[in-house]
Amino acid sequence: MQHLKLIITQAQQNIFFLLMVAGISLVIYCVSYGAQVLIDNKSNTIRCTTLGATISTRRMAAIGMFSAISVILMYFEFPLPFLAPGFYKLDFSEIPVLICGFAFGPAAGVIVELLKVILHILLKGTSTAFVGDFANFAVGCSFIVPATIVYYWKKTKNHAILGCVLGTLTITVFGTIFNALYLLPQFSKLFGLPLDQIIAQGSAIFNGVTNLTTFVIFCVAPLNLLKGLLVSIAVMIIYKPISRILHQKM
Repeated sequence: MQHLKLIITQAQQNIFFLLMVAGISLVIYCVSYGAQVLIDNKSNTIRCTTLGATISTRRMAAIGMFSAISVILMYFEFPLPFLAPGFYKLDFSEIPVLICGFAFGPAAGVIVELLKVILHILLKGTSTAFVGDFANFAVGCSFIVPATIVYYWKKTKNHAILGCVLGTLTITVFGTIFNALYLLPQFSKLFGLPLDQIIAQGSAIFNGVTNLTTFVIFCVAPLNLLKGLLVSIAVMIIYKPISRILHQKM
């Protein structure tokens, strides 16, 4: 009970930020859903739409299941001290999100990504006044949305590979820029930690890190690239057998 009260208090204190996040989340969902509808119309295909009138109870259950698995995987995060400072951690929570997006379309992927973050906040709370949680959602969507749109356009192995490659590139580029322009300055302000101290942690790993730009290039970009590659490889290996099970039941 005390845990929930703390979350409510933090939400009240950051209401305008949360409203902004809600607006951005809605835009991302609309873009993914719009792409899904556009592809359906272009291919003259009628499919069950996520959050639409024709969505089945089983599909809703699948979305809930993948969200729960993603939350569990978030707890198994680990640092890569040879690559980035300890406050950056790698997890594989995007694997269920990408599988769901491949199976049911980009809109479903965005919903799972959002539910994952919300459930994680409810279970664990937030230590970053929702800033880190929003970053997790935004960076995750930068990978999931492009990858699932490409695969939804044409569900072939080549398009799955192409989608994963595009998703890996976008999470690398977007994550790097997002850290430089928003996330790191916000963390610096939130924790009263000068950016120079953050950059110094990067310099201890790579001699080439001398400023914020080189920090995100040497530390953040490789981490996001590695995450995109590992998630992509895992999904390419396990998606087909899971897909057959899902579509037998849908």
